[in-house]
Amino acid sequence: MSSGSIGKVVILGCSKVGAMLATWLSQEGSDVVVIDSQDSSFARLPKGGQIKRIIGIGLEYDTLKRAGLESADVFLALTNSDNINIAAAELAQHKFKVPKVACRVYGPQRAKAFEELGLNIICPTVMVAEKFQEFLKTK
Repeated sequence: MSSGSIGKVVILGCSKVGAMLATWLSQEGSDVVVIDSQDSSFARLPKGGQIKRIIGIGLEYDTLKRAGLESADVFLALTNSDNINIAAAELAQHKFKVPKVACRVYGPQRAKAFEELGLNIICPTVMVAEKFQEFLKTK
């Protein structure tokens, strides 16, 4: 583990964002595990490399256990499903006691509701809208 590393990171969802983060974290020296239900999704990851790939359903206890979630420092839920991301993040936070947990949620109302319940939510819908608002306000 290098000085810039975050430790062990488990990422659920080998989406474009998941793959980009996994690649960056691995290059920084973190121990990275990526879970996805589709083997073809792993094509987004660099060939070879240090990133461990787990094929499975990210809401299944056995899949999360195979990924080593009990020893993870960080869990990121980045599938394209708000429901899966929220449920997986709650499992990671409450059942596996992962110290740092965040999930992507597209629906702004849902993001706000679950943020108020204590989940760390990143809502790309709100972030993009805010960026466009900034753009429109500049001369």
